[in-house]
Amino acid sequence: MLGLKHTLMPPNTARARSAVLALALAGVGALAGAGATQAAPAVIFDMGGKFDKSFNEAAFRGAETWKKETGQSYLEFEIANPAQREQAIRRMAERGADPIVGVGFSQGTPMEKVARAHPKLQFALIDAVVTLPNVQSIVFKEHEGSFLVGMLAAMASKTSKVGFIGGMDIPLIRKFQCGYEQGARYANPKVEVSMNMTGTTPAAWNDPTRGSELAKAQFANGVDVVFAAAGGTGIGVYQAAKDSGRYAIGVDSNQNHLQPGTMLTSMVKRVDIAVARAMKGVTPGLTVLGLAENAVDYAQDEHNAKLITPEMKRRVEAARADIIAGKLKVIDYMAANACK
Repeated sequence: MLGLKHTLMPPNTARARSAVLALALAGVGALAGAGATQAAPAVIFDMGGKFDKSFNEAAFRGAETWKKETGQSYLEFEIANPAQREQAIRRMAERGADPIVGVGFSQGTPMEKVARAHPKLQFALIDAVVTLPNVQSIVFKEHEGSFLVGMLAAMASKTSKVGFIGGMDIPLIRKFQCGYEQGARYANPKVEVSMNMTGTTPAAWNDPTRGSELAKAQFANGVDVVFAAAGGTGIGVYQAAKDSGRYAIGVDSNQNHLQPGTMLTSMVKRVDIAVARAMKGVTPGLTVLGLAENAVDYAQDEHNAKLITPEMKRRVEAARADIIAGKLKVIDYMAANACK
């Protein structure tokens, strides 16, 4: 039907899963709205779901912004397992969805296959690069935003020990970690940085229990501020920080409201803006977004206003200006393949 590898599972199980997947993908005809009369754009959310309160949810907000601004509807699908990625993108293309927006680095390879087979359709990819004339690849300078929240962590810490908890151990998350460490050491050269990754499979994005365990272990070793770049897993980190009277830092979306008073800040990555713009029209090629484009930042609102002092903000804003001006270089782990 959709090319599932039946050899990987018993025949009956394979047929059952194929049937379920086909039924689910057939359901993408139900638009996230009503009455579309022309080719509708499509958004394919990655594992963790569009209500993960982090990366995917930022993409969902962008799609909803587009919907509100245009009064039009869009197709959507939430990936539940890796086998669905290519199949979902291909089904959207077969339905004539245009453009098709893939959310997450894991959609890179399947999108390349489908985009190559459908050269007349437009595609946009968040967090990975595909070099084709009908694909816009949108990537972010996460290391720049992570540098700023690393500074805040080091300045807020009373123990000079800060932590980082990543989701799936991939270069992109190492990029967050590397920027965070650089920022922390820029603010306090004597700071100690602890690091844990949640796992090596996509399940690492949605394991709050494991996130809580890792956070508690870091707190037991003296860490009093932890940055979680782990999708839904971060929810457990934030709860553990609240329970322990420590600080946590959110990621991708502004998560300050999740645990007011112990969320020091959030490293905001404007996936919402990227998705909304892509749905309006794809600009093929590579788009790189960072501090200069207001695409990454730290979040400050009524939930953490009392946690960031005027002096902390002054130092962070000075660093921001220097990064944008090129006076302060932040190492990109994915470019340097190291964090020096």
